[in-house]
Amino acid sequence: MGGRRDRHGRGPRGPLAWPPVPLMTTRRERFDELALEAVESVERILSHELGIELAVEEVPPSDPAPWEHGVPLGRLFPAERSMPARLVLYRRPIVQRAQEPEELAALVSEVVTEQVARMLGRDPDDLR
Repeated sequence: MGGRRDRHGRGPRGPLAWPPVPLMTTRRERFDELALEAVESVERILSHELGIELAVEEVPPSDPAPWEHGVPLGRLFPAERSMPARLVLYRRPIVQRAQEPEELAALVSEVVTEQVARMLGRDPDDLR
């Protein structure tokens, strides 16, 4: 007989969830996907790429910026010399504020839109 059978003779062994299905996507990976989708959505509205680096960190550093009150959900670091602007989203504070998956997607989109609008000197409503 060809193929390898399990020790109970029930047939060939293999992965439990293959090909990749949503069950195999971790929460962290899903958050990263939401962040990329939010940036791509803003780029579609602007009709050009933003040229920013996107990063996701678990929590913000313990030293808030002078203008920040409470826990920041994201920060935009301006471009410097040869480095492009960098948008950092803080996953845990954002996830803690969302009750439902739809709320999480909306909140990620809102944070990205607000940070990009600040970078461009525009009203966030123009980018929605």
